[in-house]
Amino acid sequence: MKISGVDIRPGNIIEYEGGIWRAVKIQHTQPGKGGAYMQVEMKNLIDGRKNNVRFRSAETVERVRLDTTDFQFLFKDGDALTFMDKLTYEQITLDAGILGDAAAFLQDGMDVVMELYDERPISVQLPDTIEAMIVEADAVVKGQTASSSYKPAILDNGVRVMVPPHIGAGTRIVVDVYSQEYVRRAD
Repeated sequence: MKISGVDIRPGNIIEYEGGIWRAVKIQHTQPGKGGAYMQVEMKNLIDGRKNNVRFRSAETVERVRLDTTDFQFLFKDGDALTFMDKLTYEQITLDAGILGDAAAFLQDGMDVVMELYDERPISVQLPDTIEAMIVEADAVVKGQTASSSYKPAILDNGVRVMVPPHIGAGTRIVVDVYSQEYVRRAD
């Protein structure tokens, strides 16, 4: 399906210069002189390269539809991640690099959605948020509590996030998997 270059949205999968790319960030720009364009930061889903491209409204790109299948994460062995198809119980092992920074948030038994292109897995979508335990949090510096300041904390998976001053070690919080930001305290 062809779409205009200015209709690209984050998360769209497009075919560009013979590769399959995911739009990561977009910025619509209208310069004072000349026509408007969409600045798109893209990541190649096959080899992981990144690229910044300007698309004008007159340009069209081919939007790709990927097949999606529900999988369950089983275990990690070094850099190899093993998933199981929830319908056929077939297991597949992928390199952790396919998930990027989100791989740290995988939990045993987690349900994920695998995106396939020509029957080949090219992307794994985790839930948008997960619950995690804070194992270490810095102390609040006196005088900083008046402003909306955040302090660094380390989660049980080793990821460092910024949390509000009232959150301490041993607290379960909800974290956005892709931006790696504190969302709220877990129930």
